Amino acid sequence: MPEPRDANAPRALRIAISGYYGFRNSGDEAVLKSILLALEAEGSAQGVRIEPIVLSGDPAWTESMYGVQAAGRMSPGGLLRTIARCDGLISGGGSLLQDVTGSKTIPYYAGILKLAQLLGKPTFIYAQGVGPVLNRCMDGLIRHVMTRSAYVSVRDAESAELLGRMGVPSERISVVPDPVMGLPLPKGAEATAGDARDRTPVVGISLRRWRKDGADLIRAAEALGELARRRPVRLRFLPFHTPADAEASREAMERLGELGPGSSAELAEPGDDPQRMLLEVSRCDLLVGMRLHALIYAAGQRVPMLGISYDPKIDQFLARLQERAAATTEAMDASAFADAAERLLDGSAAWRADKAPLIDRLQREAVEPAQHIVRQLRQKAKR
Repeated sequence: MPEPRDANAPRALRIAISGYYGFRNSGDEAVLKSILLALEAEGSAQGVRIEPIVLSGDPAWTESMYGVQAAGRMSPGGLLRTIARCDGLISGGGSLLQDVTGSKTIPYYAGILKLAQLLGKPTFIYAQGVGPVLNRCMDGLIRHVMTRSAYVSVRDAESAELLGRMGVPSERISVVPDPVMGLPLPKGAEATAGDARDRTPVVGISLRRWRKDGADLIRAAEALGELARRRPVRLRFLPFHTPADAEASREAMERLGELGPGSSAELAEPGDDPQRMLLEVSRCDLLVGMRLHALIYAAGQRVPMLGISYDPKIDQFLARLQERAAATTEAMDASAFADAAERLLDGSAAWRADKAPLIDRLQREAVEPAQHIVRQLRQKAKR
């Protein structure tokens, strides 16, 4: 016979979460971890218990990694059953509604939203980056699911402008930071960078293969090699998406050339836990990043950064810190890049002081979607 429910126990709200999860991409997994932590904290603050169910490419791995329920993301019958037993569905974060990575991406994620809406479940857009959308035929589908969502938040003004051009009313769109701005270090861990006077400065490096001919990696290696010949640095390559980023990092390492006295290069192996990668970044004195979430990790931990842009989302995030990309995958001046790196290594304290108000604001605003979502679901449950 089941035990009677405690009348004082928090009301449970079951929320399905849709995104690019379960594929061991550190950036996307960091988004998921940030959303889970924000929902848990906000549920506790509002007196409800949140029970997430993550739609994952590897449900068993996701359950083991985060200690939450997970379900397969591709089975139509399984998705129907999972969403039907939830109180609502979150779509995000990350760049889900774009067709640069494939023509099926927008129909898939919009289809998940539409399925939830057909089942009468409120849907919530959580700090998504929308676009680029090359196929204008997708505009109507995106507008349809967005206008029928209970809450819409995007991670930059450019995404809001794109939705506005598609016909989504601007007053329904909130612009908030990427949820990873709120990701904390693992419990018991502390950042150790910030004063490199008595040790070799650590330069964290997040590279990915973008150009098919590898010219971007060659240029990055040339610039990093230039820096490592000018002064002692510890080049620590951080693969955010394995195994692809590890392979790109090894290729760049092979092209560094002879380093200067006291300099070294190494490949980190932080594993799949996004908070372990965050800890890696926190221990750097400078972060050189192509991956968006490498730059977001650095900002959250007050680590000076140099961005290499391959996508508008890199420029959009850097703009929120009043920064510009130091290079792109199409053009990089090795000497100028090394000059910029040296300025940041020598002026890290000034950089942190200058950026602190901007970063503080982003971190405060990063939890706003969770606050709205939990509040709306709690109010709906009372009716």
